[in-house]
Amino acid sequence: MLRTLRVRNLALAENVTVDFAPGLNVITGETGAGKSILAGALALLIGERADKDLIRSGADACSVEAVFELADPRSVNRELEALGLPPCEEGRLVIRRVVRSNGGQNLLNDSPVTLAALKRVGEWIVDLHGPHDHQSLFQPAEQLDLLDAFGHLDVPRAAYAEVHARVLAAEARRAALTADTGDLVEEMDRLAFRVKEIEDADPKEGEEDEIRREHELVGNAQRVVELAGGIVAALTEAEDSAFARLASTQRAFEELAHLMPEAAEWRAEAIAASDRLREIGLAMARAVERIDADPARLEWLDRRLATYAALRRKYGATVPEIRAALEKARQRLHDLRTRGEQLAAVDAELAEARAEREKRGLELRRRRKAAAAELAEAITGELEFLGFPGSAFAVEVLNTEPHAAGLGRAEFGFAPNVGEPMRPLRAIASSGEISRVMLAAKAVLAQQDRMPVLVFDEIDANLGGEMGHAVGRELAGVAERHQVICITHLPQVAVHATTHFVVAKVVREGRTYSEVTPVESARRVEELARMLGGDATSPIPLRHASEMLRKARAS
Repeated sequence: MLRTLRVRNLALAENVTVDFAPGLNVITGETGAGKSILAGALALLIGERADKDLIRSGADACSVEAVFELADPRSVNRELEALGLPPCEEGRLVIRRVVRSNGGQNLLNDSPVTLAALKRVGEWIVDLHGPHDHQSLFQPAEQLDLLDAFGHLDVPRAAYAEVHARVLAAEARRAALTADTGDLVEEMDRLAFRVKEIEDADPKEGEEDEIRREHELVGNAQRVVELAGGIVAALTEAEDSAFARLASTQRAFEELAHLMPEAAEWRAEAIAASDRLREIGLAMARAVERIDADPARLEWLDRRLATYAALRRKYGATVPEIRAALEKARQRLHDLRTRGEQLAAVDAELAEARAEREKRGLELRRRRKAAAAELAEAITGELEFLGFPGSAFAVEVLNTEPHAAGLGRAEFGFAPNVGEPMRPLRAIASSGEISRVMLAAKAVLAQQDRMPVLVFDEIDANLGGEMGHAVGRELAGVAERHQVICITHLPQVAVHATTHFVVAKVVREGRTYSEVTPVESARRVEELARMLGGDATSPIPLRHASEMLRKARAS
């Protein structure tokens, strides 16, 4: 659900914070007070294009922020993962958008994202119905998903999807085997050369670094011998070496130890140092002896380094990449050498998979058509209840080429009046018609629809009286499974709200501001009385408003 919406410097909303509640949230207010600013703010948060003229006069930017608490964040987390973003912590999602005259910024849980990313995530959390172009039910894929959810077709659809994936995999293997490779003999020779070259080179992880170090050592062998010889002489071999000097001090240490007992410890340390110098000298001498300064060895090292350079240039920057290129070449060479047998096996597998896909696809389509008839009848009944007597809603299952979701697609259609032709849902022009059709569909599909937040703007266009009550009751019913936010001018709708907000214009120091205030008890009755067209302080409209509230609560 949408917990908090914050709007800064958007049109008349200089600094507005609204804390929404579960259930049906109604927003009312006089014409021009700024009610639709809130719906517009949500539209910005789910990726709608920004009109920079909406930035409040005197400000250089406007911002909108929403905090969502998702009971089931799995769908959103999948989108976040696809975008390379961390998942929601404890189902909490924060969306923030800043619009400036020269650019802007979009953030998902404090991570910068593109506008397209906002739209992708927004499609899973908010559905706007009204003058905003963000109706998920217009999308053919969503229509098919909702039809399958209504008909409880997730199992046969998953079974079809599994065999469709097998068909695609077999087709891909067949395409690779039958690809136009030009001269097959030439390609096989090229692959065989590649395999032999890498196998003969037998590259090993870390070997190149070892060879490079040895190459540097062998290439400078003469200087290494000179330096090491001088050091060994100075340490142990020369007449005045450090070892000889330490040895000459032993008698003095021994005599001193008779006079100063602590000198015995010093003598022991000097002996240990002398032994260590001798060990260092011996180790250096042995290491220098092992240096292979043979020109043939240096030549081999040169060739080995050149081999690694050639492998990296041709097949990959690292040994694992070179090894991967080897395996790929081996597999391709094997495929070409056994091309006939593999084609026969793939063709047999493909024929079997296509037959199975056809069987499962036809069964899925049959069940979809049965569910479509039931769904159309149910939504038609809701539409009559919502002020469209004689209207008809249709759900067609149209044949298509096989795709990941089946052998067809769904098309929702609507005819508002008797004698009028059925039109696709996306072709409906009137926002009032759109909103009520969406409401009817949401009422029927409430148990299956995953969308947590529904926003209805102008849901009550051209309605009044008892039909307004019908819309209100319908909204309240949908709000039992979704959070609903409804902007309305009808008291018959507003009385069914669990939470009621009033938007009002105020003037301070020569500037106009929109303010949003939650209302309860007497203040709510006064707002309903105002909406009824009477004096909010007069007893008659107040009694009428109180009676409407009482009946709404009772129903």
